[in-house]
Amino acid sequence: QVELVESGGELVHSGGSLRISCAFTGPSFSLYHMAWFRQAPGLAREYVGHLNAGGGTGYEDTVKGRFTISRDIPKNTYYLQMNSLEPDDTGVYYCAVVHHQRFRGSIKQEGSYYYWGHGTQVTVSS
Repeated sequence: QVELVESGGELVHSGGSLRISCAFTGPSFSLYHMAWFRQAPGLAREYVGHLNAGGGTGYEDTVKGRFTISRDIPKNTYYLQMNSLEPDDTGVYYCAVVHHQRFRGSIKQEGSYYYWGHGTQVTVSS
């Protein structure tokens, strides 16, 4: 069984930076693909970016060049470093993972992931 716990969300000013974390509990951390999603008020949850089991990353166009996903394998933790934050980045940020052997479908689709955290709120003020 895998558990994910996000942390680090807070209120920041436009143009600021923030790093949020996703702590992974369970076996074989490095064998999982992971992704960050976010949900703004009144909108559907959307893909932000991913880090695959091999360490490769990809990002949604509106965050490319501003956001960076990384992992610390000894600490079983994923990170999302967010720079040049904008009010449109406001939302609840979720991490999600799937074991690479169970992966089906698109890396950008919610349904491809087996385990989810409960989210952390990021608010960017203008």
